[in-house]
Formats: sequence, structure tokens, C-alpha cells
Amino acid sequence: MNHSTTQDAQSADPTDAELLQAHVDGDADAFGVLFRRHRDRLWAVALRTMGNPDDAADGLQDGMIAAFRRAGSFRGDAAVTTWLHRVVVNACLDRLRAAKVRRADALPDDLEERGDRRPVTTPDRSTTDPADLAVADERRRLVLAALAELPAEQRAALVLVDMEGYPVADVAEMLGCAVGTVKSRCSRGRARLAERLGVLAPGGDPGHVVAGNPDHGPAVPTTDAPRGPPSPTDRSAR
Repeated sequence: MNHSTTQDAQSADPTDAELLQAHVDGDADAFGVLFRRHRDRLWAVALRTMGNPDDAADGLQDGMIAAFRRAGSFRGDAAVTTWLHRVVVNACLDRLRAAKVRRADALPDDLEERGDRRPVTTPDRSTTDPADLAVADERRRLVLAALAELPAEQRAALVLVDMEGYPVADVAEMLGCAVGTVKSRCSRGRARLAERLGVLAPGGDPGHVVAGNPDHGPAVPTTDAPRGPPSPTDRSAR
């Protein structure tokens, strides 16, 4: 190996597994670096699972505390990011179950931010007719309100598979269940959404919802990660 290659190897960023092991070995900064690396996506999952920023921040905090304390139990049989997502999702689900949360309000606007892509349910306000904007806004409200009404386990599966784009096998690892269970939760969740969103079908109207479950429900629109979680200053001020 020449001198340049050696320098490149020495200056390369540590892997997630190396950072987690460094944390276990006593490096006071390693876990913070690991969290910042995955912060936005972990926040996106917490936000979409919990349904509002305050509860999402609490769920993410619970998950990160658990990950910090249980890092030594990481066996390395899955990617570190998969393990982190599992810990955060489980922390959020624990909060939802404990509080028996069944929200009917629309989820935060941040759910529809998709970087350079236009979100499926958010129109381009600079070029769209105001009348069309009103229809699109109502459509978006119905979609997000329906997602918020799903049971916690179904919502988590749909968030991870349809919105975050994770393979079903990875989601099964995150949720600690079988692949078939994830598929079943997604299928049931999509069917419930289809029932509630029959008003969005051609010819539908807000007063009529199509009855019955379709054989194959549509996937929830995929979105990129929304804004990051509140800063420590914001959290302490609450």
C-alpha cells in the first residue's frame, strides 16, 4: 500500500459498527457521532409513527437512551442502522400502546417534504389553480388523517415499508416479527386506508366511502425524511 492510500484509509470515516463498538469501549463522543449520522431518518420514522412532533421527540429520546444503554447487547447480526430503527420504533410503539393513542388529526406538514421530488399529495402552489389547490389540500388531509387512525403496529409497518422504503425483511428485523407478519400488517393497513379513502376514487365524494377491502391496497406515498428533531434547546424550553 502506498503512502497516499494509507492516508486515505486513516482519514476514512469510521463505520457504524466501529462507532458503536467505540461507544461500548468508553469513547464519550462515538455515540453522538453515530446518532447525528442517522438523526434525520430516525426522526422521520418517529414522527410518522407517533403522529406529532412532541410525542415523536419523546419517542426518539426514549429510543436513543435505550440504544445508548444497551449498545453492549448489539450482536452484529444486523446492520447498526437496522438495530437503531428497531429500538426507536419499539420505543414509539411502547408509548402508543401505553397511551392507547388513536389520533384522527392530520399528521404534520413535514411528512410531505420530498426534497427535489413533488409529493404525491401536495400540489405545486406556484402553478396550480386555487380551486385545484383546495381539492388537493382536502385529499392530503384525508390521506394523512386515515394513516393516523391505523393501529400502531400497522402504521409502523406502513411507515417503514411504504414511506421509508425499507425491504420487508429489514422491517421484520426492526419490528422483531416474522416477514409474513409485516406483510400481513401492511396488507391490512392498506385495506383500511382504501376503505377510508374511497372518496378519492374517481366519482367519489366526501359523503361516500367505498365498502369492502380490495385484493391489493395501494402503497402509502413514499416520502424523504422531514426536518430533523427539535434541538436540545427547543426541548428544554417546552
